[in-house]
Amino acid sequence: MYPPVDPIIVQLGPFAVRWYGLLIMLGVLAAVAVASNYVSRRGRDGAAVWDMLLWVLIPGLIGARLYYVFIQSPRGSEGLEGYLADPIRIVQIWQGGIHIFGGAIFGVIALIAYARWKNLALPIYLDGIGLGLPLGQAIGRIANFINQELYGPPTTLPWGLRIDQQHRIPPYNDLATYPESVRFHPLFLYESLWNFVGFGLLFWISRRYADWLRDGDLVSLYLIWYPLGRFGIEFLRTDSWFFPGTPFNVVHMLSFLAIGGAIAAIYRRHRSGTERELQSEQPEITT
Repeated sequence: MYPPVDPIIVQLGPFAVRWYGLLIMLGVLAAVAVASNYVSRRGRDGAAVWDMLLWVLIPGLIGARLYYVFIQSPRGSEGLEGYLADPIRIVQIWQGGIHIFGGAIFGVIALIAYARWKNLALPIYLDGIGLGLPLGQAIGRIANFINQELYGPPTTLPWGLRIDQQHRIPPYNDLATYPESVRFHPLFLYESLWNFVGFGLLFWISRRYADWLRDGDLVSLYLIWYPLGRFGIEFLRTDSWFFPGTPFNVVHMLSFLAIGGAIAAIYRRHRSGTERELQSEQPEITT
């Protein structure tokens, strides 16, 4: 895999259309289309998913950017100090740098508020979003290829990625030690493929086991599948802050919590449902 690809598609004076923004928006639209279709199949208002898009997307992007800047920003002199020294860079999202966990936290808060405001059946809408998100993420991750970001340590594998010096973080920007011929793990590709597979799996489950699923199960399955893959990929990150003396970082902790919480939610949901079914099957005793 050999970048660079010109990140700008069209330049009109000071305004530019960039591949990064285009791919992110294509991912968002794909996710919303899948979610809307699922909600409609469940007998709810699929158009409401499109209505809530801006209400959720803007807080989600803000959260994703803030998480990246203050927690996930690259190591070295261009880390948090670089953003604080030039705060305008924080809003330059087209330069790259957003994080799914920050977006999820802010986005879910906005979604819950919107659903309560509009009196929507929140679990069904969450299931639709949980089904669409892997597809949207799989598409959006391609944007990292354009910006030469989200790469791992050096590799000799045939699909290794070339990274230009200006996009490398220490110590890999030392061409004497890591010459231009060095290739790096394309972590964005690993995550994109994981999400494509996750979308296919969740879509199949949503159809094959529709009678078994309860409202909220699909989003819980997403919260197991995506963090599981992300947990493994994080061990290869080169731009993360790790807990001293360990190979773990904040994302590992959040992934563990998400997986555990999702498993507990599915268990509790199906256990309570089974208990209600058993109680309804008890014969009525009259005296």
